[in-house]
Amino acid sequence: MALASYIVLTLLVLACLIIPEISPHDIVTTNPGNGNNPPDSVHLLGTDDLGRDMFVRFFYAGRISMSIALMVTFFTCIIGVILGAISGFYGGLMDTAIMRLSEVFMSLPFLLTCIVIASFFGSGIVILTFVLTLLSWPTICRIVRGQILALRDLEYMQACEALGISDMRRIFRHLMPNVMAYVIVYATLSMASVILTETALSFLGLGIAPPTPSWGTMIQEARQTVVLTGRWWFWIPPGIAIFVAVLCFNLIGDGLRDALDPKMKR
Repeated sequence: MALASYIVLTLLVLACLIIPEISPHDIVTTNPGNGNNPPDSVHLLGTDDLGRDMFVRFFYAGRISMSIALMVTFFTCIIGVILGAISGFYGGLMDTAIMRLSEVFMSLPFLLTCIVIASFFGSGIVILTFVLTLLSWPTICRIVRGQILALRDLEYMQACEALGISDMRRIFRHLMPNVMAYVIVYATLSMASVILTETALSFLGLGIAPPTPSWGTMIQEARQTVVLTGRWWFWIPPGIAIFVAVLCFNLIGDGLRDALDPKMKR
């Protein structure tokens, strides 16, 4: 299942990267006289109310949605891994300060805080990436901290200390390789979560600002009854794409967990 999900996700990512580049249409050219047309041989997913080709917008939207998921996951893992490693290795006052800070962010209602910050600072890729990263890092931070606490007093770490190896080298050369399996699994599951969160915020008008499309902004059109009932090509393709992408990321995460966790091996 994980391998099949990886293949499907790879094909989806490649399509999002290639099709907008080779398509004869683009995402901004309008033709109001050709608006709201159903799929045909020229426009494979029809056109929107401004006459823009929905096929190329669909794949460009996938590029935006998955790029945001990748950036948020990358920055979340960088911040969380560094703070978690420092907290778990040194302990004491530094551990207390980092853990209390993480608890502050974890106590905030996630979606409501995203809505409030986006309302104040506006919508866009940068703002959305910043907000989601700010609220997501405590989870991976606490995971890494727990693993470091379990590993730092083992015999091989005592040998490293006896050999005079520096703290940074002990953390990133000898401890982090034993934690990376958990980070990789978290990253795959985080990608799915970020896609869903971006979709929810864009649906509420607080995510990606038009005319830049994302799967969430495309589904936003379905809030109108006439679109929901009579223009299926507006919202069904991005809805299916979100479902497939999230399912693939979750199955890949489960597969990686089974492959990388020694306790799951028979």
